[in-house]
Amino acid sequence: METHPDIIDMRDRLEMAERATSTPRAQAVETLALLAGVYLAASPWIAGFSNLSALAVNNLIVGIAYALLMSGGFGRAYERTHSMAWAACALGAWTIISPWVVAGDVSTTRTVLNNVIVGAVCLLLGLAASAAAPGKRPSGAGRRVTTP
Repeated sequence: METHPDIIDMRDRLEMAERATSTPRAQAVETLALLAGVYLAASPWIAGFSNLSALAVNNLIVGIAYALLMSGGFGRAYERTHSMAWAACALGAWTIISPWVVAGDVSTTRTVLNNVIVGAVCLLLGLAASAAAPGKRPSGAGRRVTTP
């Protein structure tokens, strides 16, 4: 392994991932995102609109997907964290507009208020996770040059 041509880049990426995942900010974003996803999944029963079955099922599925997408993403799949965070932003935006898009009359004050607040929180946490993932470096930017 020591003779691998990209060993320096691989070590740099691993060190960068370890630094980013060990920060209190990244851990807080990950924890809050997990809690937001769990709440979104359970919100039809907590906020009292479980009788609106289409929106209840939507919130359950989107909440589980959001929680799975955002929990553990920093540590286990760091290279894909940036795109996972943008997918989480899309789920947050969908949560905001879903009371008006889901079939049936689900646009009650309770459903709209719940989904807009939770969707905004999910969207902001996705943006925070996106900001925590560093951008791509130019090719060769992290390579050390050794002179013979």
